[in-house]
Amino acid sequence: MQTAVSAETMTTASADATIHPGWVRVCHWINALAILVMIGSGWQIYNASPLFDFTFPGSITLGGWLAGALLWHFAAMWLLVVNGAVYVTLGIVTGRFRRKLLPIHPVEVISDIKAALTFKLAHDDLSHYNAVQKVLYSGVILAGIVIVLSGLSIWKPVQFQELTTLFGGYDAARYVHFLAMSAIVGFLIVHVALALIVPKSLRAMITGR
Repeated sequence: MQTAVSAETMTTASADATIHPGWVRVCHWINALAILVMIGSGWQIYNASPLFDFTFPGSITLGGWLAGALLWHFAAMWLLVVNGAVYVTLGIVTGRFRRKLLPIHPVEVISDIKAALTFKLAHDDLSHYNAVQKVLYSGVILAGIVIVLSGLSIWKPVQFQELTTLFGGYDAARYVHFLAMSAIVGFLIVHVALALIVPKSLRAMITGR
């Protein structure tokens, strides 16, 4: 009887435990809004001078034309930069990144990928990130930093000429920017899919528990 009560108490405590503190949830949803605006407006900007032999349908772009897209893009850029800086700073200072994202072991990554492909990857403990999640979240943070820096080198190639040179010049920076955007879009597709497969993960990002 005591064991049953203890187990029930532990289950209740686990359910009531805070998985995502308030600052994580606020930053997450602000980032989601900023990134969606930047992607939609960025696709409209891309259509004005395509890098490849395709353009994005107007129905999924934002801004209507180049000037309008640039206004949306720059507005969302500052929101993303400020909010991203807050998120990364708090993630480091509070130790959340160290607890959640480290360490990453290649063997565990391979094992979890195999489990995911066979639909055997566990999602019982939302407070713990598996190896695949660690790689994805670490990767999207890195992609976010790269897309901001490459974006600055495209926006102000003269003022940030050292940064532009680091990316291999203006034209190369555009390709880097596009690839970073593609990586973020790929992450979003996987992220949303997992949220739909495991609805409680979405609820946790709203309520924190």
